[in-house]
Amino acid sequence: MSADTVNSNPNGVASEVPGSVDAGVVPKASANGLEFLQSIDGETDFQYLLFDDNLVTVSDTGKELGEFTVTVEPTKYKSQELFLIHANSHGAIDGVPCGTSITCYVTKQLETIEQQHHEYVKLENCPLDRKTFIVRQEEGYVVNRVITQREDVQRTAKTIALDTMQGFISEGSNLLLHRLLIEKNFPDDMQLLSFDSDANLSVAVYKHLEERSQNVEGLDMRVFGIERTIISTTDLPTTWQSYFSGDCHLTNRVQVGSPVTMKLAQIPTAIERDEEPPKPTFEKQPLNWEEDMQLYSRFLDRKEELKGDHAVYMRHHPELKALLADFLQFLLLRKPDDVLSFAAEYFAAFSNTMPSSSPYMASSTSTPFPASRTNTGIEKLRTPTR
Repeated sequence: MSADTVNSNPNGVASEVPGSVDAGVVPKASANGLEFLQSIDGETDFQYLLFDDNLVTVSDTGKELGEFTVTVEPTKYKSQELFLIHANSHGAIDGVPCGTSITCYVTKQLETIEQQHHEYVKLENCPLDRKTFIVRQEEGYVVNRVITQREDVQRTAKTIALDTMQGFISEGSNLLLHRLLIEKNFPDDMQLLSFDSDANLSVAVYKHLEERSQNVEGLDMRVFGIERTIISTTDLPTTWQSYFSGDCHLTNRVQVGSPVTMKLAQIPTAIERDEEPPKPTFEKQPLNWEEDMQLYSRFLDRKEELKGDHAVYMRHHPELKALLADFLQFLLLRKPDDVLSFAAEYFAAFSNTMPSSSPYMASSTSTPFPASRTNTGIEKLRTPTR
């Protein structure tokens, strides 16, 4: 009936799970669970997951007892872009009104910022009302509980360090996580953290269930299942089994051992997804620009443009003619083996970025262009012949 524990089996029956958690051990999320949460892309992964779910609650005899609704929408809360998740379940079991309500703000990485969880069972002689408030603060998560049973009111408060809560998934964020688990592939036996019915930090194990067929409005739907088990440190494990359609709509939800089941009564409207068109592929073609009239014409235009620019520059700088004449004479005189290095050294003297050399430096001073001074022909002329 409830989204959490209002409809827990009165006999405490739950499915068997491997292993247990000692009361003195601090629960921790598994490495693959933390990796899955870190892999969530909040901008794209939830693009088609923000919709409403509406189910009816029925008994094991098929009698309708109430309804269960889940809404997820983007919102801005305390200057943050978050998701607002609201779940509500109400009805009557054996004539006793009961229900639960969850209002939760989570980030796009499913980190809970704030959650209000209200559960009630209106027994005639002993009504029970339980409220749990979770708020994320700088020092950690602050958990406040108020349990009212007739005139008895119990209040508790505690703070849990943030590093201890790594991988924590609240009841509200769990509803959105289930949709994401159907949308994306997740490792079996993935372990995260959650609270048990007494707000004790516990391990939550997620498993795949086998696909099956579910009849809705006379049509057979292929549904996909996820099993979630909270392994409490102080009580028996509690297990929920949830089934979803291919577009992640919740179709069935039950707490193992409970006589109450939540089922989809009407087929929801399918959400149209924008499919990306296949990217075109182009074969690499050889570029024969000389045979292409357009490219060859552009080449000639660019060539004439550069020649014109050079001519204009030469006209505006007549000193270049004298400079080039001196360079050519010097080049013919030295006849260096490496003409490029020789030219670099020659014109470096006219650059304002090169350090100026002292006129008193010896001619044998090292040069950044040593190859410019190697000329076997000149060396032979310098060597006296006998």
